[in-house]
Formats: sequence, C-alpha cells, structure tokens
Amino acid sequence: MTDTTSAQRGMDLITLGVAAGPAIRGPEHGIASAVVVDDAFYLVDFGIGCTRAANEAGLRGHRFRAGFITHLHSDHVIELPGFLLWNWGRPVHGFSTPVHIVGPGPDPEDGTRHLAGTDRLVASALDAFSYDIAIRVGDEDRPPLADLVRASEVAAPARGSAAAGEPFEVYADERITVTAVLVDHPPVHPALAYRIDSAYGSITFSGDTAESANLARLAEGTDVLVHEAVNLDFYRSRGFSPAFLAHQENSHTPPAGAGRVAKAAGARRLVLSHFAGPADAEYWRTEAASTYDGPIDVATSGARFSVATGPVVRAGS
Repeated sequence: MTDTTSAQRGMDLITLGVAAGPAIRGPEHGIASAVVVDDAFYLVDFGIGCTRAANEAGLRGHRFRAGFITHLHSDHVIELPGFLLWNWGRPVHGFSTPVHIVGPGPDPEDGTRHLAGTDRLVASALDAFSYDIAIRVGDEDRPPLADLVRASEVAAPARGSAAAGEPFEVYADERITVTAVLVDHPPVHPALAYRIDSAYGSITFSGDTAESANLARLAEGTDVLVHEAVNLDFYRSRGFSPAFLAHQENSHTPPAGAGRVAKAAGARRLVLSHFAGPADAEYWRTEAASTYDGPIDVATSGARFSVATGPVVRAGS
C-alpha cells in the first residue's frame, strides 16, 4: 500500500472502525476515525484494529500529527500503544517529529480512586514497552519515543458550571483548529465531543453520549456530524442485566436521536458510526431519517468521505 496522503489536497473523513465495544459482535474494526487535511492526518479514538486500518487506508506515520481521545473507555483507547509503536521512526516510514495526544484527564470529582487520565495512560504505555523502545532506539536508529509523544489533558469545565455547555478550544496547528464540549456518557466524566475545522470545512465527532444539546451547539453548521448509534431493542431482547440496559439507555443515542441532534445543529451530513447492537444498514438509516432530512451515511470500516477539495466560502462570509 502506498502513502496516499502525499498528493492529497482538501479534507477527508475515513471511518477506520465503526464498532462499539469492548465485545466483538461482527467484522467491523473498533471505533476510530481519521481526518486527512492536505498531507497530514489526525485520529479520533484508537479502537481495536485502527493500526492496520490506517495502514490499509494509505496513512503512514510520518504524516500523523495528533490524536484526540473522546473518553477513556477501553474500546476507544486500546490500540493507542500499538498505533504509536507501529508508526514511529524512519524504518517504518513513521513519525520522527513530535506528535500530540489530546484527551480527558481523570474525573476531578473522584478524589479516592486516583484513576489515570490521558497523561498517565500515555506515560504508562511508554513505560510498559520501555524494553522494546530502548532496544529499537539503539538497534534500529530510531529517535527516543518519549521525546516525540506529547500528551495533554483537556481542562474540561466542571459539571453543572455555566461553562459546561460551551465549546472550548483544545488544539490548533497550521491546518486545523479543534474545539470540544462536554457530552453525557454517565458514569464517565469527562466525556468529550470534538469538532475539527480547516480551511476546507468541518467534521464533528459525538464520542459516546446520550442525546446532547451541548453536542448540537458544538456541531452548529458542521459539514459532517459523525454520531454514535445504539440499537436498544437488540439489548432489550437478549436478556442483558438491568444495570447494563440502563447504561445503554442513559449513555448512548438511538439513531433517531442522532437525527434530532443533526437537525438541531443544521449539520449538512450525518454519518452514523460506533454501532452498538447489530442491525442492518437500512434500520440505522431509516430510524435516523425519521428525524433528519439531510444526507445520511451508515459508515463501514475503511469508508472515505470527501468534505471539500478547495477552501470553503460560506454565504455571508
């Protein structure tokens, strides 16, 4: 597979993986998406299979600039160490200049368990693979990996504060600006949605969330809204425990709810992803179309969507 990003101009979305987890209930890769802007790419979440999926999409590590973690459930971060280790250094056409990993910190209201946030997640992964990393630095002429991976935790507003519903900037470089907002994925906190803006347009990612007014605010006028979807009937009909069903009902969004968010935001396109509970494409599309009359795509692993190939000029801008 050749590097397809070197000649790329514009902004594309690649849904590297579209499955919820951590159970494997079908052939799709775990949740991960790539945003390609000109000759660089960015990842949102690192679900199982994303490393191979990125490679198969022609994305080589030397083009990688930053990754954004929506929340710290394992199905969203499990392959972060693998992606870094498989895409680092010149011997594998990987990155040899600093890359950024941006994600939530630990719950600021959890003062007893001392659970890890993004900083510790990255530091612990590098420590766990320190033997391998050290050997490859000396034996394969790779740069020290710890010098290249720059983790940063999002300073999310406090729950219930006046700022909790307002989008805030978390990252910017010469190609993109990334804003985030808190979404509702109890008991996980912070859980984040991200919007990536470039000269070509915008793509907004829901992360895992119940139907969210905050998300609609973040996604206002976005070109593409990538939204999770749950088939609640699947879980209700399979004898799952009341606690598990309560989580699905309170922390995720049925496709009709995703449609409502897309409509409220005035999103130009809805891409359904992070599918929890099996269903055919017609089910997901029909349910979302009951509340949203714009274009709807039911994503599959490796699907590519072009946002724009030239700078965006909006009416009135």
